[in-house]
Amino acid sequence: MGLTLLKAFLSGGTLCLVGQLLIDKTKLTPARILTAYVVAGVILGALGVYEPFADWAGAGATVPLTGFGNLLAKGVREAVAEKGLLGAFTGGFTASAGGIGAALFFSLLAALIFKSKEKY
Repeated sequence: MGLTLLKAFLSGGTLCLVGQLLIDKTKLTPARILTAYVVAGVILGALGVYEPFADWAGAGATVPLTGFGNLLAKGVREAVAEKGLLGAFTGGFTASAGGIGAALFFSLLAALIFKSKEKY
């Protein structure tokens, strides 16, 4: 178990380190970097490169945004194999529905519990 945690920490930490370096050393906005991470996950997932990395790294590769992109690519690939061209439009939503639903639910819960404040 200790080695699994270490691999997850190092791989996830490396992904975060790269993102932080991009924020600090380039003029890219955080939104563009986040989008690039998702797109990189989709591309690496479509090429079949990300899945072996995710199997090795565990949550260090599946939790960051690159893992979300990989999940989208995997869902589309499976849905296209099952349903044809229509799967290209539905596969990503089907594969990521649980995560998106949880994010929406917990966002709503946080909005109900906490009060927003004006920034001055």
